[in-house]
Formats: sequence, C-alpha cells, structure tokens
Amino acid sequence: MQNCRRCISLAGLLRMPLFLRPSFSNDLSLRRLHRAAFLYSRKKPETNLSTLFKPVQVHANMDSEDVGSELSGKLEKAELLKILNKFTQRREIKSLCNENGLDAYLQQQAFGSFRRFCIEAENLPVDLHITFSDITQGAGHIDDIFPYFLRHAKTVFPHLDCMDDLKKISDLRQPANWYSNARAITRKIVFHAGPTNSGKTYHAMERYLSAKSGVYCGPLKLLATEVYNKANERGTPCDLVTGEERKFGISENSPANHVACTVEMTSVNTPYEVAVIDEIQQIRDPQRGWAWTRAFLGLIADEVHVCGEPGALDLLQKICETTGETVEVRRYDRLTELTVENTALGSLDNIVPGDCIVCFSKHDIYTVSREIEARGKEVAVIYGGLPPGTKLAQAAKFNDPANSCKVMVATDAIGMGLNLSIRRIIFYSLIKPSMNERGEREIDTISVSSALQIAGRAGRFRTQWEHGYVTAFKSEDLQTLQRILAQTPEPIKQAGLHPTADQIELYAYHLPSSSLSNLMDIFVNLCTVDDSLYFMCNIEDFKFLAEMIQHVPLPLRARYVFCCAPINRKMPFVCSMFLKVARQYSRNEPITFDFIKKNCGWPFKLPKTILDLVHLEAVFDVMDLYLWLSYRFMDLFPEAAYVRDAQKELDEIIQQGVFQITRLLKNTEASQDGDISNYAIRRITHAKEPRLPSLSRGRLTERLLAQGLLTPGMLSELRKEWDAQQVGKSNLQSNENSETVVNSDDEDNYSGIGRKTRKKRRK
Repeated sequence: MQNCRRCISLAGLLRMPLFLRPSFSNDLSLRRLHRAAFLYSRKKPETNLSTLFKPVQVHANMDSEDVGSELSGKLEKAELLKILNKFTQRREIKSLCNENGLDAYLQQQAFGSFRRFCIEAENLPVDLHITFSDITQGAGHIDDIFPYFLRHAKTVFPHLDCMDDLKKISDLRQPANWYSNARAITRKIVFHAGPTNSGKTYHAMERYLSAKSGVYCGPLKLLATEVYNKANERGTPCDLVTGEERKFGISENSPANHVACTVEMTSVNTPYEVAVIDEIQQIRDPQRGWAWTRAFLGLIADEVHVCGEPGALDLLQKICETTGETVEVRRYDRLTELTVENTALGSLDNIVPGDCIVCFSKHDIYTVSREIEARGKEVAVIYGGLPPGTKLAQAAKFNDPANSCKVMVATDAIGMGLNLSIRRIIFYSLIKPSMNERGEREIDTISVSSALQIAGRAGRFRTQWEHGYVTAFKSEDLQTLQRILAQTPEPIKQAGLHPTADQIELYAYHLPSSSLSNLMDIFVNLCTVDDSLYFMCNIEDFKFLAEMIQHVPLPLRARYVFCCAPINRKMPFVCSMFLKVARQYSRNEPITFDFIKKNCGWPFKLPKTILDLVHLEAVFDVMDLYLWLSYRFMDLFPEAAYVRDAQKELDEIIQQGVFQITRLLKNTEASQDGDISNYAIRRITHAKEPRLPSLSRGRLTERLLAQGLLTPGMLSELRKEWDAQQVGKSNLQSNENSETVVNSDDEDNYSGIGRKTRKKRRK
C-alpha cells in the first residue's frame, strides 16, 4: 500500500465502490489503482438541470403615465423593499414555487430579478401597484403578490411554461420510429461477424457489387474511396460521396445506382437493393456512434449487410426486436495465422523487414522513426493528421517489394482503411490517450478491441507475409499484451444517439433567448433514452464550436451546420480560420479562393522543420473545412474546384516533408529561430521514456509541440519577446550591480537562450 498512498488513503479506498477496488497482485493492478483513484476523485456530481436555464433579462416598466399612483397613491421604495423581503422569506411562498417548477436555484434567480424589477421600475404595472398599495394599507395579504411574481418568473425562465413540450421533443426512447420509410418495408439483416483479415467485408462487398443498386457506408474516406475505385474497375458504375468530395461513376447529371460514402453522409431517403455498413462496432464510439445507429435504423434497403466484431451481435439483435426484424449471422475465421511472440523486441536494432511499430503519440512517432533511420533503415510514417494522399503514398512505399523502405512507424490509424503488407506488429506502448463520455482526456491501457484490430493487420491474406506476428517493444509490456490478445472483445451494450437539427430548432422555438451550446446542454440533460440500448454521444466538440461562434450573427440552422464541421478543436490555426469563415458567411460575403490564399500563406513551400509540417497539416484541414462547407452552402463557397486543386498540391508537399521527417527533426534542433523549441525536441527524440501529450501536464513547449499549437511565426515572436525581456533584465540588474541568476524553470523551458544569455553576462 505504500506505493499507493500518494493517490488515495486506505480509508478513502474502503469508501470506494467495490468495482473500483483493484487487487494488488502485480504492477498492473497498482497502475489500475492509481487510475481508479484518480477517476473516483474527480467524479463530477450530477448536473442540476435548473442551472442550465439562463435567466432572460426583464426590463423595468417604462410607461410614461403612472396610472397606479393616480389610483392608489405613491409607493415608498423602502416600504416596497420590506414587503418583497418578507415575501421571499415565507415558507408558504417557497412551497408554492416548488409546485410550479421553481426549485431553490430558480427561486433565488427569480426572486432577485423580481426585486430589481419592482425597485428599479419608474412605474409599476397598474395591477401590481394596486396590490402593493393594498398590502401597505392593511387591505391585502403579502401572498397576493405571488401571481405577479409567477408571471414574472415565467418571463425570466420561459421553460416553466413549456417543460412538457421540451420533454416530448427530447424523448429518444424509440429512435427506430424516426425512420418511417425504413419501417414500411421488411428488411433482411445479414451480420458478417469475424476478426480482422477474415474476409467478412469481402463477402458483403460481393453481394453489393452484384446488386442492381447499393450503398456502402464506411468509417473513413479512404475506405469509401477504395470501394468507389474497386466498383468502377469491375464495371459497376459507382459514385463517391464524402463530407468533402463528390465523384461520379457515370457523370454529374447521371447518378450511378451504386454509392460509396462515409457513414455520416448516408442517405436515409434513397431506396437501394443492398446496403453495406462496415465496422459496425463503431456504433459504440462516444463521438461518432450516432452515425452507425442512424444508418442501421434508417437505410431503405431490401438487404442490409453489416460487417464487424462478433461482440456487436447481441446489441443488433435487441435493436432489431424494436423494428420487427431478424438478424441472419454469418461467421468467419481468420484466413491467415497470427502468432504472439514470446519475446519482446527490446531494441530497435532487432527491427526486420515487414515490421510495423505502433505508437500512440506523435512524440513516439518522431522518436522511433528517427532512431530507426539512424540505424540506416528507411521508414514509412503514417499518423491520423496526415492527408489521405500522403497516407496512401506512405503505404504504397512500404508495400512495394522493390522499394528500399521495409519498416513502418504508425499510430492506430492503420487499424482500418489501409491495405498494408505487414509481417509483424510491434506495440511500442500499451498506453493510449482517449476521450471519455464526458469529453475529458484520459490515458489508459489499450482496449481489447483496439489491440485485436491493430494486431490483426499483420499477416494479410494474399500478401508476401501471410503469417503474421505480434509483440511488444518493452519486455514488461509483453505479458500484458499476451493477456489482452487472448481475450475476446467485450459485448457492445449501447448504440450512440445525437440530437438532430429539427429537434434543436424546436427547442429554440420554446427557448428563443438560449444559445446553441446552452440548448444542446439542456437537450442532453433533459432527454430520455432507453439506456438498455442507447446512449447520448459526446457533444463537447459541437459545444466548443458553438461557443466559439456564439457572437457571430447566424441563423440557427446555419449555426448548427457550422458546428457539425469535422475539425480538430486542438489546432488553434484551424479554429481561428473556422471563426473567420463564419464571420465572412454571416456578412453574406463569398468565401473565395483568394480568401483562403490570403489567410493560409499561399504559395506553399517545402517544410524545413517539424513545426512547418504541422502547420501545413493544419492548412490542409482548413481546406477540408472549406470543401465540407461548400457542399452545404454552395452560394457562399463558390470556388471549391480551386481549393481542391490547391489541396492536391499541398498534399504532395506534405508527402515530401514526411519522406524526410528525420531531416525535419534535425533542422528543428539546429534552427537558430527555434531555440525555444530545442529543449522540447531534444526530449522528444532522446528521452528514454517519452511522455504522452497531456493538456494539463508536462512542460509548456513539449505540450504545444505535441498538440501542434506552435507555428514558425509564433516561435519567432516568442524569441523576440524573450530576447527583449532578457535585455531589460540585464540592464536592470547591471545598474543594481547584482549577480544574475537564471530561474531553473526558465532554464528548462528556454535552455538555448538561457545559455547564450549567461555566456554574454560572464564576458
């Protein structure tokens, strides 16, 4: 227990629920204790729904004629205040408030507003003035004020008059009934269940390609594009529909009968003969699960073929009970052998051709790729922030037997969407950052499902490596990895849901003064969900964007669409461009290609440092944002073709940067303009135990670099400010004839500049 005292006391441990109490049999259990204690200590109390309703400002009565005074005489403000104070303190009044939906929080807000209204008003409404006059003269009772107070409270909190309507709008217990066209037909549901590399998707796709019409719903643009290419190559005209792109198998004026799309873009109004929903286990995803739920419930197709983990079967069968449908199950076994090795890699010297090292942070990507290239081996690099073209180029480079590149370093982005010829998967770490249901960042051991998905990429059928292997980089992780891979994924228990634009518009009709972020909060906290089947997806990204553009005058529907934009809120450049675009749209001014060029630094240059590369990736995301919006607001985003051409050029530049990622790391260290980042880069590339990026821990430069928050321009400004600050300090301290001492924290964060300053002062 000594190792755990820093997390939680014994008494605190005993107060924890039993399911949070770990055993103490090994180091993993101790780590779980630390995590359990951390999560338990920060567990949030349940939200008080009333606090989500923001009071509406009620202005004092501005009538020019004081009719009340003419009828019953003037009221003394001091006497009025005494009456109001007695009124708010009466137990009977508080009881009446509770009966009318005003809990303690709302009472406090409403009492304060009513008091200000009565005291600050030049002329009170006639009926209220007469009531106060009767009370002061002993002809009325203080409780007579309540009807007027309640009328005021309902003006301050409009939801008091429409709470039943709000609850009906947010009743999500039967989402299957939202799709009447799908319920009007009897669909055949076929579940292709099996592990990675079992051929389950292949069999579903064969039925899709042979049908008269069909739709493929995939989790990634890369997968949808692959299906689009394969269908057209086999003579089945197929269109491509993603959030940022449209391609046509025949022509723009002649839609094909087959469509390949990302799951969010699935049409639930078009009938098909066959529909394929890939990676159905994503239905549990905290952010995107709603899209799979919508597709599964809403597709109008004679046959719906679902592909994914066997763990999703029970949930799909239960959902089908609510739709009156049955599930036909087709099970598949892995086509090639996968062996978990008995020894860890131990050292990068033991890397062999066909190896793929899987990391869960850019820190580790940079560290490992540099160390491998230092050993004279070429490396292909793939991570989530890269453009699709760059990922495909890196995959092609690695897959080509004639290419000298035989090793790959990647994140779990390889888990789906890329065909890779991998001999062995090596887990560099088993710790992965993730987002919980409250939108909070957590770091935990990789899940069984994710581990199996990634490990299964080794030994692909009909490649040069048909026998796959998997191991860990560190010997201390190997036993844990073996235990994880020996398990089967936990059954999926719930499918995701998300508020629709129509539902939020109805909320806005009843609560016209509430912001979009506030409406979403109220909806999520007020909604009723059948939690035996469904959960409400995380809305933190949506709320973040809603709050960012709250001050921008936009119609509610347009505001909702903007907030659905798929952007990374941790990239400040992308967020600032999102805000600029929203402002331009609100002024009804076209967002042109010139606007993008002006704000994104056209023409683009080859990156010289890692920070240059990170910035170019952000610019690529901005162009994706433009294309995404151009399909929803065509009039004000008229130059999508120019942006797409520029994006292709940018993709090629990023490809060249990734091909030379080690040189970029070296340039970042050597750059005189990058002194501030030297310490962070040195830690990233040489640390024995690279730390995962965190929003709340680690040195500032390290966090900013990991999150892509620094650009070359920002670094240059910081360097100038630091130099100016040091000159000022030097002059001041010289006048005082005192010895200069550099603060240890400054030395850690600005080591290069700190050393130069000390040398000058010694001279």
